[in-house]
Amino acid sequence: MRPDEFRRHAHALVDWMADYLRDVGTLPITPDVAPGHIRERLPAVPPLDAEPFEALFDDFRSIVVPGMTHWNHPGWFAYFPCNNSPPSILGEMLTATIGAQGMSWATSPAATELEQVVMGWLRQMIGLPDGFTGVIQDTASTATLVALLTARERATGGRAGMDGLPADGPPLTVYASREAHSSVDKGVKLAGYGLERLRQIETDDALALLPDALAAAMAADRAAGFRPACVVATVGTTSSTAIDPLRPIAELCRRHNAWLHVDAAYAGAAAIVPELRPLFDGMEQADSVVFNPHKWLLTNFDCTAHFVRDPGALLATFQTAPEYLRTAYDDDVVNFRDWGIQLGRRFRALKLWFVIRSYGVEGLRALIRRHVALARELAGWIEADPEFELMAPVPFGLVCFRWRPAGRTEDQLDALNARLLAAVNAGRRRHLTHTRLGGRYVIRLVVGQRTTEREDVVAAWEAVRGAAVSGER
Repeated sequence: MRPDEFRRHAHALVDWMADYLRDVGTLPITPDVAPGHIRERLPAVPPLDAEPFEALFDDFRSIVVPGMTHWNHPGWFAYFPCNNSPPSILGEMLTATIGAQGMSWATSPAATELEQVVMGWLRQMIGLPDGFTGVIQDTASTATLVALLTARERATGGRAGMDGLPADGPPLTVYASREAHSSVDKGVKLAGYGLERLRQIETDDALALLPDALAAAMAADRAAGFRPACVVATVGTTSSTAIDPLRPIAELCRRHNAWLHVDAAYAGAAAIVPELRPLFDGMEQADSVVFNPHKWLLTNFDCTAHFVRDPGALLATFQTAPEYLRTAYDDDVVNFRDWGIQLGRRFRALKLWFVIRSYGVEGLRALIRRHVALARELAGWIEADPEFELMAPVPFGLVCFRWRPAGRTEDQLDALNARLLAAVNAGRRRHLTHTRLGGRYVIRLVVGQRTTEREDVVAAWEAVRGAAVSGER
């Protein structure tokens, strides 16, 4: 494709992109397809001869788009948001155009130094002190694995990386609440601790980790010959956005010389709002902190902000220096390939830079404030309705609730709410998900999509109430 052809096709694509951003709210959120439907419409063998780009674009519009779930629809209330924004999209386009591989300073100096600057901005925005340094990882799951590996190396003085986890040393243990994300379980497996060494700590009525239970578990492990290596505390759990008490957890970590990793994957963006920052009290005492700008800071997936107090611990865990990667600048620069698992790295900082400059800190704060206010307003409507029940506190943008008509057993309520959720989602104009809290089936509604307005939240609540009325008939 020659540059003039590229220009013509790119203009057509950008026109489609702009129309999509404008009109996505008119589309069904979820596709009306069965498993295998898309594959059946695609050839099973690759084309031998070149095809015109117009044919590719036609197939994209007629086959791919109708099979997509539209996460950036204003009626998207499911999971957590996976936001984008026009400035971020444009940044991604430029990143793709340049096609750089930013594994080290020498391979793209601007990519490394822009990442250093942008992560410094983010650190200030969320209120972490100067002692923290940031790096962009792909996802929070990766950042948590990085933290677990780093904790492992610190606990064993680097022996685990050299010799494997020693059979003759004290077994290492990891701690997290019962509400922690499944990435902790996965990370514990991949980092070699073993799931039998993961302690899932009890939670209080607000579903936050109980420090006394953590203290008892760590003390019992010490007495039994184990070594506490890492605690993963969560600010904003996936099921309910519960907030683990960071300050007493940090004190226990200091007492046992255990690494404290704070998983704020969804909620961390809210720390940029001054009146919400008290919810993160004690975060500054962590060894590492992670949150996802690709969730609530309008930055295209993937972009995870990972902050560490001691970059040297990352280097001790991940740094390698084969001859073919060495450059004359290595002693004077940061090579982010040594700060995590990946060798090759995309230029993710560019889109984040575009977003922060385009909206400003105050613009991003205004967005989060609006979403939190809408979630709390919805929580008020639920509490005012005698047939519905709020199932968890609402510190951020997630509202957990269930329909609770009188005279039903708990099992019957679970079944009723499952049917209610299916009925709400069946219209494909809005999408919610569920979880279980205290063993009970709970509906989750997350207010966090960039284009979601109050009327969208009102419509979702009316759809829930309408489905409940229909379900009683």
